[in-house]
Amino acid sequence: MRLEKQAESNGDQVVMRLEGKLSLETVHNFIQTLRPESAAKLILDLGGVSFLDSAGVGALVQLFVYRRNQGQTFALTGLTKQSSAVIQVAGLSKFLPIHGSVTEALAQHA
Repeated sequence: MRLEKQAESNGDQVVMRLEGKLSLETVHNFIQTLRPESAAKLILDLGGVSFLDSAGVGALVQLFVYRRNQGQTFALTGLTKQSSAVIQVAGLSKFLPIHGSVTEALAQHA
């Protein structure tokens, strides 16, 4: 798993692209890396995620709730078919803010 800050990031909003698997083996590092992010808006581009399991979905929910409790926002974009299906099955597609593109997410959270 690799996280990379994208060019659209500025002090108030951060766009992170995730590459690789978000699964039981990688969720600890994922949470440790993103939890300290202090930007008011965090947009997570999952376009490079090759595999998402229930532990990965749990980590996304944990991060969403943590940020909401801190008065910060969180959004997902670039879901692959597999990631989207896992989130749908978990019943979280109405709970988590999901956008079609980074541009759309930035506009929504501006």
